[in-house]
Amino acid sequence: MHQILVADAQKLFNYKDMGCNPLAQTGRSKLQNQRAALNQQILKAVRMRTGAENLLKAATNHKVREQVRLELSFVNSDLQMLKEELEGLNISVGVYQSTEETFTIPLIPLGLKETKDVDFSVVLKDFILEHYSEDSYLYEDEIADLMDLRQACRTPSRDEAGVELLMSYFLQLGFVESRFFPPTRQMGILFTWYDSLTGVPVSQQNLLLEKASILFNIGALYTQIGTRCNRQTQAGLEGAMDAFQKAAGVLNYLKETFTHTPSYDMSPAMLSVLVKMMLVQAQETVFEKICLPGIQNEFFMLVKVAQEAAKVGEVYQQLHAAMSQAPVKENIPYSWASVACVKAHHYGALAHYFVATLLIDHQLKPGTDEDHQEKCLSQLYDHMPEGLTPLATLKNANQRRHLGKSHLRKAIAHHEESVRGVSLCKKLRNIELLQEVLSVAHQRSQLKYTQHQEDDDLMNLIDVPDIISKTEREVEITVPQFSTVTATDFFRKLGPLSVFSANKRWTPPRSIHFTVEEGDLGFTLRGNSPVQVHFLDPYCAAALAGAKEGDYIVSIQNVDCKWLTVSEVMKLLKSFGEDDIEMKVVSLLDSTSSMVRLTPLVVNSKVG
Repeated sequence: MHQILVADAQKLFNYKDMGCNPLAQTGRSKLQNQRAALNQQILKAVRMRTGAENLLKAATNHKVREQVRLELSFVNSDLQMLKEELEGLNISVGVYQSTEETFTIPLIPLGLKETKDVDFSVVLKDFILEHYSEDSYLYEDEIADLMDLRQACRTPSRDEAGVELLMSYFLQLGFVESRFFPPTRQMGILFTWYDSLTGVPVSQQNLLLEKASILFNIGALYTQIGTRCNRQTQAGLEGAMDAFQKAAGVLNYLKETFTHTPSYDMSPAMLSVLVKMMLVQAQETVFEKICLPGIQNEFFMLVKVAQEAAKVGEVYQQLHAAMSQAPVKENIPYSWASVACVKAHHYGALAHYFVATLLIDHQLKPGTDEDHQEKCLSQLYDHMPEGLTPLATLKNANQRRHLGKSHLRKAIAHHEESVRGVSLCKKLRNIELLQEVLSVAHQRSQLKYTQHQEDDDLMNLIDVPDIISKTEREVEITVPQFSTVTATDFFRKLGPLSVFSANKRWTPPRSIHFTVEEGDLGFTLRGNSPVQVHFLDPYCAAALAGAKEGDYIVSIQNVDCKWLTVSEVMKLLKSFGEDDIEMKVVSLLDSTSSMVRLTPLVVNSKVG
């Protein structure tokens, strides 16, 4: 018992080293546990609904059909309530935000997809014995390592170590697929993953769903890292921006590489929206980074900040439009679409507020760079309001104040829409920080308007055009760099993948007993690992013992040779002199084509 406890403790420490802590009871892990429990309830409700629908199709009795319809309505109602609970978890943004005291609008992370346990042992052991003709018990540790790695990936730490853990498993799946999953046959291992947005489970017997789901979780983990960054520091904002661009890169790679995943959260349409959402949030951090040192009440600074705010408002408006399109709108959380709409109005309001400030608070003075100010003002709009020109407006205090108040009125209208958007969404009403930020911005615009308000404003203020967006830093997708993660093939000792893979077939190992005659093997060696028999003398001892040209040498005197080079195999053969040699070889069933791919490295047959 003591040994078992020690082994379990050691495994826990290994998990932590790998970027995973299964016992961490953080708010995020508790939220993930709630997600897992909800997924099970949704699965049960979906099964009940399927059963009721089948019964309704089969039943002919009127009373039975009415009873089934009633039960079906109850099940659908329960399912809708469960999905609303899941949406509540998807908008529980506070749990994922930085622990520092901040006054910043929360960003939206993605929750990790949940999965069921998978037992690789029986299927892989059978395949090793059947396909590779090796004793499967020799690979028990490797199979256990694979299962431990998968289990660790269910609770990754929210940092780069967690990302590396998931990436290493994703790369390991590439090896596993090549070793054990022939393209023409199902292996009987069922992988089940839950849709992160609907909670509905999806199952497949190939590695497509497994690999796609791990990629999704890598992207999701990057979003959680991004929301965790302290956005009150330059380093934190850079970290958040980087994380969201990486999230967009992984999700975009998933969309382009796995085009037929059966889970709706990984459909091309949904992934396109999620990629857009990550880039929009990265753009939001660009604005925050510019504002972090403080916004000086200076003309050119206000122009810059206004256009940056307009940029964020514009991309959030585009995101909201994308979320409102079929088929995405049926499954995207309503609260996410509401956040996009609220932020579009919020940042639009900020843009108009900053333009109003530069118009009202700044007058042209002797020595002012009129040309530069005129150029900046003209570039704020597609066109100046009717009857106004940039330079004349800058020189006329009344025109500046009048145009500035018109911008304030537009800002207040946007603020009111953002506040209304929050009031219409139950989930957003529970995010106090969001309401507080919106309220403070609204009050600031209202106060400035009140300070300059006149009785005839209602009749005289003009409808100002939208502000042209502009940014000093256009965010973009960061392509995932899997090459930065080192992943060693757990099943490397099966031999080089170029030969020993699931899609290749070869004969069982044959034992060739021979001796070297007068220092001559009777054949040459060719190729990289594994080494092949080449230029075989049909009358030499090895040929008479059953060796064939093109055979791969897998062992010599029980020394594994699958990874040895030509020179290493030759050195091993030399070491036995004229003693009897047992050499085990295999022949590829498609060996003719394999010989074409070999490099022309040949070593002479002379041993001495």
